[in-house]
Amino acid sequence: MPSFLEESGASSSSTHLAWRVVTLVNVFRLLVPLLLALLLVMVSPIPVGQAHPALFVAALVAYFLFAVGMIVSIKKRWPGIGVQTSISVGVDILAISLFTYASGGMSSGLAALLVLPVGAASFGVRQRLSLTFAAVGTLALLFQQMMTSLAGRGDTTDFAASGIVGALMFIVTLGVSPLARSLRESEERVRQREVDVANLAELNQFIVQHLRESILVVDENDSIRLINESAATLLNGGPVTAGTPLGEISPRLLYLLEAWRRNSYDWQSTTLSLVSSDGGSLVQPHFVTLENAKRGRPTLVFLEDTTLIAERVQQTKLAALGRLSASIAHEIRNPVGAMSHAAQLLAEAPSLSPQERRLTSIITTNAERVSNIIDSVLQLSRRDSRRPERIEINGWLEEFLSEFRLTAQVDEKTLRFERGAADIDVRGDPTHLHQLLWNLCENALKYGRSSQSSEPVEIFTGRMAGTDRPYLEVLDRGPGIGHDDTERIFEPFFTSSHSQGGTGLGLFIARELAQTNRAVLVYEPRLGGGSIFRIVFADPQRWEAQ
Repeated sequence: MPSFLEESGASSSSTHLAWRVVTLVNVFRLLVPLLLALLLVMVSPIPVGQAHPALFVAALVAYFLFAVGMIVSIKKRWPGIGVQTSISVGVDILAISLFTYASGGMSSGLAALLVLPVGAASFGVRQRLSLTFAAVGTLALLFQQMMTSLAGRGDTTDFAASGIVGALMFIVTLGVSPLARSLRESEERVRQREVDVANLAELNQFIVQHLRESILVVDENDSIRLINESAATLLNGGPVTAGTPLGEISPRLLYLLEAWRRNSYDWQSTTLSLVSSDGGSLVQPHFVTLENAKRGRPTLVFLEDTTLIAERVQQTKLAALGRLSASIAHEIRNPVGAMSHAAQLLAEAPSLSPQERRLTSIITTNAERVSNIIDSVLQLSRRDSRRPERIEINGWLEEFLSEFRLTAQVDEKTLRFERGAADIDVRGDPTHLHQLLWNLCENALKYGRSSQSSEPVEIFTGRMAGTDRPYLEVLDRGPGIGHDDTERIFEPFFTSSHSQGGTGLGLFIARELAQTNRAVLVYEPRLGGGSIFRIVFADPQRWEAQ
C-alpha cells in the first residue's frame, strides 16, 4: 500500500510559522547593532552611547555575536521554539535596556526597539507568557530609568515615557496574539489541504500503476507523461521513464496515434493493432483526448490485449461458424456444383463459338472460386477440434517441406529452410499448424516472387530475445504489402492488388488457427523489400494441461 503523509504534519504548521517569525526577528537583531554602530561612528555629536560609551560598545558587540549564534541555532531548530523564543526575548530586553541606559535613558528613544521582539514573541509562545515578557520589559525600562535618574542624567518625565513604551508593548502583545492564532489556524488548514492533495495524488498513482488495464498518457509533443506497469511491460518489456518520446518505445503506436489524430472516423472499432514487446500478443490501442481538441492536447491511450479477448469469444465464433457452414454446405454447395457441372458439359459441345466458350470458362472459374471459399469456411468451422501435441518444430518442418516441395513442384533453392541452432519445442495441433504454414508458403510462392527474381522464399526458426518464446518466420523478397493494405490483410475476404483471384480468407484463417493454438501471427515489412510473416508460439514454460 502507498505510504501516505501523516496528517499530524498539519498541526506542525504553527511551528513552521513561529520559526519564520523567529528568523525575521533575528534579522532585526543583526541590523540593530550595525545601525547603532554607524550612528556611533559617523554622526556628530554622538546621538547614542554618550553616557557610557564603553558599556554601549560592549553591549553592541555582545548583542551582534548573540544574533550570529542564533543563525546556527535557528537552522538546526535547537533548542525548541518555546525555549529559543524565551531566551531571545530575555537577551533583547537586557541588550536594549543597556543601550537605553548607556545613551542617557528614555530620551534617547532606543527603548522603542523593544516593542518588536516582545510583540513577535506571541508567535512562538502562549499569550500568557508573551504578556509576562511585556511586563518584564516594562520593569526593565523603569529600572534603567531609575538608575539613570540616580546618576543625575534623567528627568522625572522619562518615567512616563517608560510607562508609555511598556503600555505599547502590552497593546502590541494583546493585538498580535489573536493575529498569530489566526495565522496559525490558516496555515494549519493550508497544510491539511496540502496533505490531502499529496495523499490523493499518491493514491491515484498507486491505483494507476496497479490497474490490470494498460494505460498511458501522451502529451502534445508525443512524449509519455504517465504510464503504468502493465503498459510499460507490453510496449517495452520493462519500466519506462516519464518524458520518454513515444517513438523510442513504440514507433508503431506513434504511427497509429498520428493516424487517429488525422482522421475523424472512430478507429477504436477497426482492426488496427500492434505487437507487444515480446512478440507474443496483439495489442489493440484505444485513444481518448483529455481536452476538446485532438491536436495539442494530452491523449489517454488504453492498450487492450486482444489475445485474451480472442480466447473468450472463440467458442461463440465457432458456434456461429458451425451454423453458417451447415447452411453453406446444404444451400450453396449443391447449386454451385450443379452450375459448374452444367458449364463443363456445355463447354464440350462442338458447336460453341469462341465467345460462348469464353463465357462458359468464366462460369467454371468463378464456380471453383466459390467452392474454394466454401471449403475455407468449412475448414475454419472445424478448428474447434484441437488436439495439441508437443512438437519439435525443426524436425516437423523438414517433413512438412518435403511434402510441400513435392506438391508445389519446387526445389530447396526456391523454398529454403534455415534450421535453428538447437531443438525448439512448441505445443499445438499438428493439423492446424500444417494448414497454417501451407497457406503462408503458398502465398509466399505465389505473391512473394516475381518471374524475374531468383530470390528464394526462406523459413527461419528461433527464440524471441528476452522472453525465449519460440517463433517461425516465412520471408520473401516480393513486392511486399502496400502501406494502405497492411492494416487489412488479416480481414476476411480482403484481397490486395497482388492477389487477384484469391478468396481473401487464407491469412484470416491462418491467424484464426494461430490464435486457436495460443500463438500469434503477425506481419511486418522486410528490410530491403519483401514481407515477413512471423508465428510466435506460446511460452513453452506455461503450457496448459490438456
